[in-house]
Amino acid sequence: MVSFLIAAAFFVATLLFIYGLKRMASPVTAPSGIRVAGWGMVIAVAAAFLYAFDVRPAASEHLGTNFLLALVALGIGVAWAWRSGKRVEMTGMPQMVALYNGMGGGAAAAIAAVELYSGNAQHYGFVVTVLALVGGLIGAVALSGSVVAWAKLDGRLNRTLRFSTQQLVNGGLLALAALFALYVLIVGAGGVPTTGITLFFIAALVLGVLLTTPIGGADMPVVISLYNAFTGLAVAFEGFVLQNPAMIIAGTVVGSAGTLLTFLMAKAMNRSVSNVIFSNFGEEDDGSGGIEGSMKSVDASDAAISMYYGSKVIIVPGYGLAVAQAQHKLYEFVKLLQKQGVEVAFAIHPVAGRMPGHMNVLLAEAGIPYDIIHDLEDINEEFALSDAALVIGANDVVNPAARTNESSPIYGMPILNVDYAQQAFVVKRGQGRGYSGVENELFFADNTHMVYGDAQKVMVEMIEAVKSLGNA
Repeated sequence: MVSFLIAAAFFVATLLFIYGLKRMASPVTAPSGIRVAGWGMVIAVAAAFLYAFDVRPAASEHLGTNFLLALVALGIGVAWAWRSGKRVEMTGMPQMVALYNGMGGGAAAAIAAVELYSGNAQHYGFVVTVLALVGGLIGAVALSGSVVAWAKLDGRLNRTLRFSTQQLVNGGLLALAALFALYVLIVGAGGVPTTGITLFFIAALVLGVLLTTPIGGADMPVVISLYNAFTGLAVAFEGFVLQNPAMIIAGTVVGSAGTLLTFLMAKAMNRSVSNVIFSNFGEEDDGSGGIEGSMKSVDASDAAISMYYGSKVIIVPGYGLAVAQAQHKLYEFVKLLQKQGVEVAFAIHPVAGRMPGHMNVLLAEAGIPYDIIHDLEDINEEFALSDAALVIGANDVVNPAARTNESSPIYGMPILNVDYAQQAFVVKRGQGRGYSGVENELFFADNTHMVYGDAQKVMVEMIEAVKSLGNA
């Protein structure tokens, strides 16, 4: 009876995972999709605890202690996740996603370690041992790599570690992990090679660190997506080891979705995934080649009035908007423009922000209607028809060098055509370069004016300027 309840619970949980993921495909239904998938996870965890009532007598010696430890661990995890989830700011969302992603990979690696050190994987044969090792390798790489990504995004690791033989070292570490895995497979038939298992996991963890440290901040959205795929695959492999169908299906779904998203984001940058991982993007010459012209500044009030008397304005949000937490003030300004009869639209680049979908979540938090938020391919032709484009905190995704400068590292990357607008206003705190380190040709264009200052303060000034006209 217990076995039937466990199987039924996992079946229901699987259906909820898939249905929840389906609803996450649309911003309108995404909140309910998250709740549906969450309930699926609750059922899956509850089903896991049912195993305590379906164990053989020989395996029940430490059942009470293990059950208590599992409950304590679950309580600590829930409390920590609830607290951090409630407190995290929108600017901290990418690093939180990276960290939670790493926890998933670490959990898969921990399962592999338990199964290998206990000898359970070896006991069930060659195939199960291979699956445990592969899942352990991918999970360990995802864990250490995600922690490095978190440290970079959170400003705790500001240096980019690069050296000339890095790719050879990485290849050597991968080969070393494979050799230790082979050793475990060969020796494991007659015992538990604890030293070989330990060295295997050490090599995998160091590999994850060295794979991630040379990757620049501009590539972090792709890296987070890639490690998400790694975590899903690791969980799926360990699901086979534990013969847990919910883990197998959930891991496969997450792994395949993460892989697809990774390739789509790399395509949006006109680069391959291997180029993101193995190239030193932004390390060499920035390709500016001596940009002609100079940056021209304008007051926030003048920029606001110019947009107020226009007919069509396109807004491009970026990470600077999230840093300033200015999305609510921005929407207040947008409503004033709309009241005047100005057509307003938002343009979202696939890799804007620090993680996939960062800008969409940011705008949704402010209550901005989904029907005025458009992806790059849907709105790019509209810039030439607009009176003004307002760029807030975005940089590399609006750089015309991607179209015009073959020596630029971002050449060929699809960008938002802000430079085609009649006027472009760029809200920026200073004259620094983007996260990729590439100088932005848009800032020097004749039709571009810089509005310097914190995005929230700038938006307040714009709102006051429009309201002072007396028609708002």
